[in-house]
Amino acid sequence: MNRPYADFLASKAISDPCTGMTAVPALPDCLFPHQRDIVAWALRRGRAAMFAGTGLGKSLMELAWAQAVSRFTGKPVLHLAPLAVSAQMVREAEKFGIPAHMGDGEGICITNYQRLDHFDLSRFGAIILDESSILKSTDGHYRNRLIDASQAIPFRLAATATPAPNDFMELGNHAEFLGVMSYTDMLATFFVHDGGSTQNWRLKGHAENEFWRWMASWAVMLRKPSDLGYDNAGYDLPPLHYHQHIVGVEYAPSIETGMLFPVQAATLAERIAARRDTVVERVAMAVEVTPSDRPFVWWCNLNAESEAIAKAIPDAVEVRGSDDHDTKERKLIDFSEGRIRVLVTKPSICGFGMNWQHCADTGFVGLNDSFEQLYQAIRRFWRFGQSKPVNCHIIAAETEGATVANIRRKEMDADRMAAAMVMHMADLSSSAIKGSVRDKPNYDPRQPVILPAFLEHAA
Repeated sequence: MNRPYADFLASKAISDPCTGMTAVPALPDCLFPHQRDIVAWALRRGRAAMFAGTGLGKSLMELAWAQAVSRFTGKPVLHLAPLAVSAQMVREAEKFGIPAHMGDGEGICITNYQRLDHFDLSRFGAIILDESSILKSTDGHYRNRLIDASQAIPFRLAATATPAPNDFMELGNHAEFLGVMSYTDMLATFFVHDGGSTQNWRLKGHAENEFWRWMASWAVMLRKPSDLGYDNAGYDLPPLHYHQHIVGVEYAPSIETGMLFPVQAATLAERIAARRDTVVERVAMAVEVTPSDRPFVWWCNLNAESEAIAKAIPDAVEVRGSDDHDTKERKLIDFSEGRIRVLVTKPSICGFGMNWQHCADTGFVGLNDSFEQLYQAIRRFWRFGQSKPVNCHIIAAETEGATVANIRRKEMDADRMAAAMVMHMADLSSSAIKGSVRDKPNYDPRQPVILPAFLEHAA
């Protein structure tokens, strides 16, 4: 194949050009090799996503990136984080010697998403989304506000743990926030509608390699340093032990149902009813397994569960959705710093962003079908940097077997698909981050085209 045609094909490849720094400044000495190279790559990119597993140092990488961009642009950097994580981020910055502060001003300005409307985004040279899975919903308030308001900001960074591997909506929203490609354009380019629900999309068979190549042009994904060819020393997770507790259900044989024994709750309505009918039994079990001498977090789904546990366990403090932002933040900081021993809350309130390696015991007094909430909540404790084995207690009624089985299935699917995502992107991301260039068109025929005789005559 002649060179001009190869260049023509290469020009048609779908990728997003770098818009950041051409020369990367000196970075903090505290960065590990994989962190240093990822930060340097993100600075060259200008608009990048870091999908890095919990405990790999996303906070430090975000802060190092923000410091370099603030110096480069001469403008402040807005660093957004979930509630209470912003205060945690300031402490992280202080620990690593990177100047940062809460609220508006110059330099690195850290705040939580709830205070987004208090800032004039036009004065910032960069924006960072910590726990950027907030972009998950296509019609969410923060998603639309962030995408619209960030279009004129030249430097953008989105950071979260490895996103849900089967949630292409989340990947598309990240691409749209970064200005790489709109969510709808991504679907039209790489996906085909799979019928049925409007959410069912699958990768076009012939577009799979190009999709991952495109992803690797603006995002890096890793669960451990060796995914990108680095040493895993110091990144060993402690054991995670699940303890499942089943509580009985009071049931009398019924002529109406024809059932002698309780049956599994199958429908959503039946599962909700099973949870409501067994609150007392599950709370009693929770009180029984709560240790008296070390920190513990109970995760609930119903208000009745959290209220009952908070009353039944001495010194337990409940974080409610109705608490104002300052009250929530104060309670979470108090638990992080050891002033609260037992915390009772919901995954939807506190399940994202907090680093609680000082605690190695947690439990779910109630479950729903969301594996993401379970995963994120457990990862507050089971993460790199945790020195103790983590114990997770799951309490369910004997009629909730379908819910437990569904979560287990989602867990296995997520592990398998996340491994596939990392496998597809690993060498591409490694090449981009370490500075090598991949120049290999997909189409490279070795045989010349032979025209049929009738076409030769026509010519």
